[in-house]
Amino acid sequence: MDTYLETERLALRRFTADDADLLIELDSDPAVMRYLTGGRPTPPELIRDRYLPNILAGYEKWGGDLGLFAAQEKDGGTFIGWFILRPEPEGPLDAVELGYRLWQSAWGKGYATEGSRALLGKAFTELGVHTVWAETMAVNRGSRNIMEKLEMTLVDTAPTPSDMETVEGSEHGGVRYEITKEQWRQQ
Repeated sequence: MDTYLETERLALRRFTADDADLLIELDSDPAVMRYLTGGRPTPPELIRDRYLPNILAGYEKWGGDLGLFAAQEKDGGTFIGWFILRPEPEGPLDAVELGYRLWQSAWGKGYATEGSRALLGKAFTELGVHTVWAETMAVNRGSRNIMEKLEMTLVDTAPTPSDMETVEGSEHGGVRYEITKEQWRQQ
């Protein structure tokens, strides 16, 4: 395994072309997809033909330091989901998005906070990042709690994208949290 980053309990690695089934299975869980698609699974062909090639191309584009990373438990190697640390497609490299998508079985164990903290540390100490941001639906209290544990600041609200208007809670829109390198250093 080509480890990108390790925490106490997790190993994050770059995805490979052989990982499509892991992504397909994760995105087929209605609870995992609740605030993304209203619980509808991502079509497997979309993951194989578009999402995974884009993930792999991101490593090339950003030198392997930014992108989407598979998360595995260090004890046993079980795939539990993924973390993201990447800029907007044409955005500056010093402002990156932080995110995660984890199996239900990994919820409530502190993995999202643990992996996110490690990525914040890497972003601010090794990658020249100035600002890390994260977005979620306003009603997604679980993700908002993690952002707040990371001491990210609520900075903005956003309307729900039109392709998500049928998702439960979409009428409340979305929220954006941020943390700067200076704020992170003061923790």
